[in-house]
Amino acid sequence: MKSSDSNPTPNLRVWDPLVRLMHWSLVVGVALAWITSEQAEHGDDGTGMHLWIGYFVVTIVVARVLWGFIGPRHARFTSFVRSPAVVADHARHVWRGDEPRYLGHNPLGGWMIVALLLTLAGVAATGWAMTTDRWFGSEAMEELHEGLAWLLPWLVVAHVGGVVWTGRQHAENLVRAMFTGRKRAAAPGDID
Repeated sequence: MKSSDSNPTPNLRVWDPLVRLMHWSLVVGVALAWITSEQAEHGDDGTGMHLWIGYFVVTIVVARVLWGFIGPRHARFTSFVRSPAVVADHARHVWRGDEPRYLGHNPLGGWMIVALLLTLAGVAATGWAMTTDRWFGSEAMEELHEGLAWLLPWLVVAHVGGVVWTGRQHAENLVRAMFTGRKRAAAPGDID
């Protein structure tokens, strides 16, 4: 471990309120979509609820993508979507257990955000497509929708695993940081 949350090092705001609201809104939206998916599959009363939850999720995804271009520094894609070479180098450091601490998202975390947003957009797009005349009742579209939906929990597990790993490596409560927006200020060797 590299440093400690109990260290009196000053902290600063990294995650703005909108990033935090969108993050936790997606957590709730995806959980509710899963809860209502079985009812929607069988045409029970949950179908309408499942659709509205899907619209809610896609609205948050669109807002997050827009915020990724116009939001504050740590919310912008340019601050955390790195080249494959940088990601591979970071992965080598993670493997060795000597990766640097990033104030914002690290290179692997940045691509996880992209993967989650693209998968959520794909789930929403295929779900919407199944309501159109062209794809209504299409088994292929339904299978694509379900396949993307099943990819989500795997991505979430990888995301949470990365958060736990990184938090332990740098003695930092990253879940709390996503609630408060605050992280320990950059120290020598950290990457802002």
